[in-house]
Amino acid sequence: MSEQKPKEPRTHHADVHGLSRRSFLTTAGTAGVIAALDGRDLMAQSPSADPPQIDDRVGTVQVTLRVNGKEHQLRIDPRTTLLDCLRETIALTGTKKGCDHGQCGACTVHVNGRRVNSCLRLALMHDGEEITTIEGLGTPDALHPMQAAFVAHDGYQCGYCTSGQIMSAVALLKEPCGPDDPAVKELMSGNICRCGAYPNIVAAIQQVRRTA
Repeated sequence: MSEQKPKEPRTHHADVHGLSRRSFLTTAGTAGVIAALDGRDLMAQSPSADPPQIDDRVGTVQVTLRVNGKEHQLRIDPRTTLLDCLRETIALTGTKKGCDHGQCGACTVHVNGRRVNSCLRLALMHDGEEITTIEGLGTPDALHPMQAAFVAHDGYQCGYCTSGQIMSAVALLKEPCGPDDPAVKELMSGNICRCGAYPNIVAAIQQVRRTA
């Protein structure tokens, strides 16, 4: 019988270089967690009212937005909607994103005194124009009469549509509108309340109209 040579111990390729498969995965996993935590910390920072100017970003455009009496010099993607610019860039989150298709009215703001659906407008279209959001309408210590009327008549439930409802209602005060409730309902038909607080909303508007 021929003599068999003793088998040499198996050596993993990674071990030859001083790094086992297990230690490699452990090291890679740790690095991934650290990177995720670093990203989380960056995201947790409070947004700046006016982000740093980055003039070399390809495809961006310069725009000046006057929002609630304050001028904002911005560089933005030309496809940015007015709604996203207000919420994500200027950090005014009172204007809500509902349907994002101009059908619910939650994003209503005033541009040069007229109500618009900010989700349907590009921010660059309003360079230099006067924009008013719910934050610029009144303060907790000095409510706009329409805001006070909404509180008095419980013109809200979940509150998600309320800022858009109030912005539309304030604009309605300057628009041709009949004196009765159906006329108010017609002019407010672009603002949807998923909670169904319509009677209270109309009552709040009519109160302000009677005292204006």
